[in-house]
This record gives sequence, C-alpha cells and structure tokens, in this order.
Amino acid sequence: MTDLQCLTPTQQPRVSDHMDQIKDMITQIINNDCAYIIDGDVYFAVDKSPNYGRLSGRKLEDNRAGERVAVDSRKRNPADFALWKAAKPDEPSWDSPWGPGRPGWHIECSAMSAHYLTFKFDIHGGGIDLIFPHHENEIAQSCAACQESNVSYWMHNGHVTNNNEKMSKSLGNFFTIRQITDLYHPLALRYFLLGTHYRSPVNYSIAQLEIASEAVFYIYQTLRDCEDTLSPFQEVNGQNVCITPAAKDCISKLQTDFQTKMSDDLSTPHILNASLQEALRFINSGLNMLKKKQQKQQQLSAVQSLTELEKEVKGALSVLGLLSTLAYSEVLQQLKGKALRRAGMIEDDVLHLIEERALARKNKNFSRGDQIRADLASKGIALMDVGKETIWRPCVPVEQEPQAPAAST
Repeated sequence: MTDLQCLTPTQQPRVSDHMDQIKDMITQIINNDCAYIIDGDVYFAVDKSPNYGRLSGRKLEDNRAGERVAVDSRKRNPADFALWKAAKPDEPSWDSPWGPGRPGWHIECSAMSAHYLTFKFDIHGGGIDLIFPHHENEIAQSCAACQESNVSYWMHNGHVTNNNEKMSKSLGNFFTIRQITDLYHPLALRYFLLGTHYRSPVNYSIAQLEIASEAVFYIYQTLRDCEDTLSPFQEVNGQNVCITPAAKDCISKLQTDFQTKMSDDLSTPHILNASLQEALRFINSGLNMLKKKQQKQQQLSAVQSLTELEKEVKGALSVLGLLSTLAYSEVLQQLKGKALRRAGMIEDDVLHLIEERALARKNKNFSRGDQIRADLASKGIALMDVGKETIWRPCVPVEQEPQAPAAST
C-alpha cells in the first residue's frame, strides 16, 4: 500500500480487542428498548427504528426474509438482526451479560467507529454491496445507542471485475496488488484505479494497465523535459516577469476544473483524461517554442509561464497521489524496467536491436529495420528517432499485421 502512495491508517482496530466497547453498546441498545434477548442471543428490533432503510432506499415491507439465511422463528420480526450470538460448539466465544458468545457482524463496526471517531463523524466507506443490510443496520443500531449518532457522507466503491467478469478466487481470475506491481509500476496501477469513478465498477484488464502505464510515463517524461529545459533559466525565478495570457488561461482552467470536479464526488477520471492532459500538452508545446529563437523578454515570459504551470500540474498530481518523492528520471527508469520485464528482455537486448536496425538502415535494408521496430512495438517497446540518435520508451503493445504467406513455387 505504501508503494501505491496510500496513507497509513491512524488506527487498524481488531474486533477481538474491543469486546468491552461492543458489549457496552449492546447494553445501551437494550436499555433503550431497541433490542431483546432470547436464549443468549440478542436481536435488534427493527420496528424500533422508524428511519430504517433511509440509506438504501428500501422499505422494510419490501424485504423478503429467508433469501440470504434461514429465518430464526424466535425473532419478533424476520428482519431483526443479531447483535450478539450465543456460543456454539467449537466456535470462539467471550463472556457477556447474556452468556458466552460472539458479536454479530454489524455491531462490531458501530462500536469501533464510535470508540475512535465518536458517534458523529464525516465519512464512512465500504463496498457498494454493503449498503444493505450491513450499513443500514449500522445506522439503526448506532442511532439506537445514541440518538445524536450521524455520518455526514457514505462513500461506496464499485466492485473490481476482470475482463467484465466479477473478480473472485472461485473463478480463478483473482490478482493481488503484489502480482500486478511485479509487472507494472505502482503509479500505473494507481492511475488505472483513479481513471474510473470510485462508485463505478473497475474493469481490470491488461490493456487498461498498459494504457495507464503509458500515461504515467508521458506525465513524468513531460516533467523531466520541463525540468531539464528550465534548469538553465533559474535566474528568472523571482524576477518581475509576466506569464503569457495563454498560460494564464491554462492555469486558471486547470485550477477551476480541479476544484470543481474533485468537489463533485471526487470525479478523478475527468481530471486525468481532460484537465491534466490539456495542461501537459500546453507544457510540451511551450517547451518546443522555447527551443526556438525568441526575443529575450518573450523567452523569459515563456520560462515563467512554464514554471508556474509545472507547479500547478505537480500540485494536482500531489493531491491525486501520483507525485513520487523520487526524481523524475528515477521514476522513468523504473517504468522502463517494468516494460522490459513484461517484454521478457533486458536493456542490452533493446540496445543491440537498435544497433542492428541502424546497420540495416545504413545498408538500405529498410524492411529489416522496420521489422525490428515492429517486433519491439509488439512487446511494448517503442523506438524513437531523435536527430541522429535512436532512443526507446515503453508503449502500449502494438499488434502486428499478419504476414502474407510466401508465394508457392
């Protein structure tokens, strides 16, 4: 998770360490006449919760009992759910005022949330499949324990699918983060995940990871080029130089879009696919213009414009967790290393083929030179001729055209 630039949780509580808090909350719910005891089991009485269903939008009378688990005939209402379950043979159990047993599924979360965050806190997250019954029951029992209980925002993430099939161990299409980052840079995986709105299903596929990896390389190559090009102009910083109107508009649009879209339920796909791309294109265009001969004042203005825009881009990347603490060059080298691993090659292999291609072209054997380039592109390695030099970079693997069969004689 650290590689993905996820912040470490302040607390990572375990249910077994919070039995006292769980039993205290159940006791409070019983004292408030919202739960009842039967043979060592404690059930929440949903009839005591007038707003039950407010999160999911489901009405109590629409729920059909017995579809998920067998209905306990001892319950007053089939929708009532367990706060405490009496001990069964060979199951872990703890002592309680109602006899030995263990907590129900829902009460654990309410008790630990209240312990660390109080009964009022801002955000509660979880998978979309937890809206009902889990989170609905959390709300009901928390309010039964404390009338002032409230969560300001419920955020539910979509499921992860693999090539449009639900990802699961039983189907054999399940991957761990470690398996993915063995072949793809963690920033590429993060970019891929941010490319889909968190409430929507995330369709995991190699093709999408390849696209994300190329996008991250483009970002860091742009930042590296900007750093290299602007480094000789460090004396411009601090001078009273105005940025260009076009740069000012680009910066303003990035700031406005970022604030608006991120405030709109964290619309990260729009930022990655529109606002950020537009700013990166502007930077690359500005870098090309800066290389051309210009008047001194125009040059200084261009430098200041690119400097300010680079800061805005880095600020957006930082919020999104896509700004590495490593040097741009190091991130680029890591991305190239992952591409080589996916291609089953080492850099010496690529450099050897670059030399072979150069020799073929020198001997006017252009078909061989083109074939070398196509073979590498099919493995996710793109060759780029820059002046008299050929360099390589990762790319989305390109399918080769099928070769025509040789003519028979």
